[in-house]
Amino acid sequence: MPEMRQSSLVVVANRLPIDDNQAPDGACEWRRSPGGLVSALHPLLRHTPATWVGWAGGTGTAPALPDVDGVRMHTVALSHDDLRDHYEGFANATLWPLYHDSVEQPQHHRRWWEAYQRVNQRFAEATSEVAEQGAVVWVQDYHLHLVPGQLRALRPDLRIGFFLHVPFPPPELFMQLPRRAELLRGMLGADLVGFQRAQAAHNFAQLVTKVLELPATDRRIGIDDRVVRIGAFPVSIDTAEMAALASRPDVAARARRLRQDLGDPRQVILSVDRMDYTKGIEQRLKAYSELLAGGDVKVRDTVLVQVAMPSRERVGQYQILRERIEREVGRINGEFGRVGEPAIHYLTRPFDRAELAALYRVADVMAVTPLRDGMNLVAKEYVAARVDDDGALLLSEFAGTAAELSQAYLVNPHDLEGLKQGLRAALRASPADVTERMRAMRAHLHRHDIRAWARSYLSALDETGTLVSRLTSTDDTVRVPRPATRAASAAHHAGG
Repeated sequence: MPEMRQSSLVVVANRLPIDDNQAPDGACEWRRSPGGLVSALHPLLRHTPATWVGWAGGTGTAPALPDVDGVRMHTVALSHDDLRDHYEGFANATLWPLYHDSVEQPQHHRRWWEAYQRVNQRFAEATSEVAEQGAVVWVQDYHLHLVPGQLRALRPDLRIGFFLHVPFPPPELFMQLPRRAELLRGMLGADLVGFQRAQAAHNFAQLVTKVLELPATDRRIGIDDRVVRIGAFPVSIDTAEMAALASRPDVAARARRLRQDLGDPRQVILSVDRMDYTKGIEQRLKAYSELLAGGDVKVRDTVLVQVAMPSRERVGQYQILRERIEREVGRINGEFGRVGEPAIHYLTRPFDRAELAALYRVADVMAVTPLRDGMNLVAKEYVAARVDDDGALLLSEFAGTAAELSQAYLVNPHDLEGLKQGLRAALRASPADVTERMRAMRAHLHRHDIRAWARSYLSALDETGTLVSRLTSTDDTVRVPRPATRAASAAHHAGG
């Protein structure tokens, strides 16, 4: 057995920050994936002993993985039953729909809850093994609500943070959970609980008061002999990286070819979503169909590109959703398309970062209209990629991003007429208006990028300042605000 190495910083997430790629000779290659969280933490992780605890994908024995860019990978094994009952079950068929306004009815099964407890305990024990004395541990998202409490019971010496990337529901929805008290206590094992928006922190404080009868404000909660701090820390993207990618000559050339391949239309509408019932894909297609039927949009002049990447394909609700969307796309193309001129280009294959940046550069209108979203980083990626200060962003009021990118064309995706009006406004906007809005949004993203998010959270969590000082010792010159100032700023930009 190799000697267990311990770290002063441990990131705990459902998945490891790696992709399992097949080399030409058939061998497995483990590479750093381009996920937002990885991009945020990478400068910090390179300058301090760090470990990432997570699931590597697949079932069975956890593979031993090499370090990735100096970050130690510590794998947690999931069995077939764990994957079915914890991941597909409690996490994604109970919590996910509940946290997204119950767009689909949450399901409740006792064996799912048992699996959720079991898997969370396994993550907590794995984290306890790799964290050195007094280490900072950052637990991520709704798959691991119980880990902070379980970890504190194992290792009270640790500094524990928890961040929820998805929305946190209002009390009347959360109260439906049969195990609501246990989830709240699990989160309260952390020293700092972070949310995307200030409203989510407010919801959490209300629930803690109602369910656990603990003294709470929107900033602090008292439990036992501790104070748990809560706040809003809106997540962002690597703005500079996306802008640099979109500026590459090969990406610009690819964008020109894509437009030609689309028939060189006057305007291109783009949507990029995971195949999920929270993304508002069906409502968007309905609005576009009615614009075509009413003559507001003509196929020869305007084309919609809908990228819908498959997600959770073993879950029945997602299979049904995909079938409905594909039928609707077929109906619209059959009714309004012409030979060689479909009304909708529907794509389900994955895109690499460069091709995605090219698509962003092609899009005259980017339609991001989820029914509910914690943040939605696609909207931010589109803005960062528009180095020409062109392009209109049509954005749902119910995406966390709307609190920051208020210059977008904001719509209520539940209101079909309002959604159609928003699309018309974005398509018909003057170049001067589009440029003014885009410049304002780009300026905001350059000030509030992914590294600023990581710094703001860790500066609030790590009272010694050691980790943040290491981060600022790199060649990145973005200023690190004091925790109180940054927390207030984060709450403001989260709309609270």
